[in-house]
Amino acid sequence: MRDARLPVVKVCCIASREEAGLAIAAGASALGLVSTMPSGPGVISDEEIAEIAANVPPPVATFLLTARQDADAIVEQQRFCGTTTLQLVDHVAPMELHRLRRALPGIRIVQVIHVNSEESVEEARKVAPLVDALLLDSGNQKLPVKELGGTGRTHDWSLSRRIRDTARAPVFLAGGLNAANVRDAIRTVSPFGLDLCSGVRAAGRLDPGRLAEFFHAVARSAP
Repeated sequence: MRDARLPVVKVCCIASREEAGLAIAAGASALGLVSTMPSGPGVISDEEIAEIAANVPPPVATFLLTARQDADAIVEQQRFCGTTTLQLVDHVAPMELHRLRRALPGIRIVQVIHVNSEESVEEARKVAPLVDALLLDSGNQKLPVKELGGTGRTHDWSLSRRIRDTARAPVFLAGGLNAANVRDAIRTVSPFGLDLCSGVRAAGRLDPGRLAEFFHAVARSAP
């Protein structure tokens, strides 16, 4: 049984039913399934996402990572893929978030905030009441080719802590997490959840040894 004092763990960039099984066996509470992105690792087709999502047993959550920003397009994609949660990796306007709520009343919505300045804290504060959770990552939407996740970089966790303390939504922490730094991340930010991809992979594949090391490090963070 999971220790309720510890953050839940979402393993992202799941590429197959086999990887989903590895992550769940290690203790993952959620799986991230990456659809088309301008950059970054882990992209699979919507058909593959739908197949994996259909075979994940409850209560494990399935997150559809989408870079779409129009509510109609996001709704169409989610209905095809059949995930329990939407992870919006780019900015989605408040009006579009309201439309998503109306169209997908049973689907949880997680908005990614790319934490790189004081502006990120204000952005998180404004969007938090409109979504079910925030995910704090280390991308950069201002580059010519947007980075919307999977960078393997950490960011300023003091900004993430401010978001965690002031935003009206649970917070997932992402960006460069691994077995070596996760205890510091938990102590600094105290997030509801952790999200990782590269930190538990070797040669592009989900690595059982690294998964075990990560979950062991999380377990040792219990107060």
